[in-house]
Amino acid sequence: MTSPTKAAVPLISAAPPRRSLISYFLRWEWFLVGLILLVIIVNSRLSSHFLNVQNLFRASSDFMEMGLMMLPMVFIIITGNVDLSVASTLGMTASFMGLLFNNGTNIWVAAGAAMVLGIAGGLLNGYLISRLKVPALVITLGTYAFYRGIAYVMLGDQAARNYPASFTYIGQGTLFGSAAPFSLGLFVVMAVIFGLVLHRTAFGRYLYAIGNNQDAVIYSGINVSRIKIAIFLLSGIMSTLAGLVLAARYGSTRPDIGTGLELAVITATVLGGVDINGGRGTMIGAILSLVLVGLIRFGMGLLNIQGDVQNIAIGLLLVVSILIPNFSQIFGKTRGKWSPRNAVLTVLFVAALAAFGWFFMWSRAIVFKLS
Repeated sequence: MTSPTKAAVPLISAAPPRRSLISYFLRWEWFLVGLILLVIIVNSRLSSHFLNVQNLFRASSDFMEMGLMMLPMVFIIITGNVDLSVASTLGMTASFMGLLFNNGTNIWVAAGAAMVLGIAGGLLNGYLISRLKVPALVITLGTYAFYRGIAYVMLGDQAARNYPASFTYIGQGTLFGSAAPFSLGLFVVMAVIFGLVLHRTAFGRYLYAIGNNQDAVIYSGINVSRIKIAIFLLSGIMSTLAGLVLAARYGSTRPDIGTGLELAVITATVLGGVDINGGRGTMIGAILSLVLVGLIRFGMGLLNIQGDVQNIAIGLLLVVSILIPNFSQIFGKTRGKWSPRNAVLTVLFVAALAAFGWFFMWSRAIVFKLS
């Protein structure tokens, strides 16, 4: 006589493990929220114009082109790659549109042709990186110079201007007569789409998997080359869209349009918690980072702090943001035990944090002395 069998007990739970409340609030995104609140409090005390709604909306339009290019950059960096050619793609496509417009082409036809060129530029990057197995840093560094050179060949020392109002609206217009810029609404829509793709689709999970272990993804039968081509194609599309918005906001196009924005885009992405080595990061973190950088620059602008000084402050903030997670991760692996390595890391972290704080206050003190 056989004994009744016991019900099988699953060894692995189908539900994800529950996170404690403390671990939830220790996420990098909450650190960015805290920094945003701190920047708002400090700048509102330093300038009475900071919390003006119209000023904030007007300042937000200055960063929407960077935000549009940042969305696919999150995808790219999560896979462990980088695209240094985004601003050059912006300049190339905007110059192509300006060239066609100067020669009598309808502005929307010219914009469509510029989008086709941007798609071609993104496909070229993706193809060379995925098929030739050349590092993305090398390829996009080459196309960074190549695409910008094409922009100068197209327009030379000339500029395209006198765009019709129907086109400049996408860079200068507002939503439904409110103070909110049209470009801000465009960014919000695109951010929701990119966020859903990253966090709610199999394609997004593939991106994280590639960043963590590309060989394992290849052995599992996933076409990694096709995914890389797709994300660089998206980068070309969004860079072109950013170029159209920027040209519409300026009301003109020169071949040097958008120069230097690639570093700002990468800074905002990495500051948002996207690991430069790949495999980790969230879209909401990148968006919060964009807001933080925008508020810092806006506050410094109200105090007439020069752009070069602003870049130093943002650079120091980026160094601190990279040190914090690395410091906590290494310190956590040693379970808090003191060692020479931990001592050096602690000194570096405190020095970087002190340098940022000192520079932040020094730059404002200089302005107050001059005023």
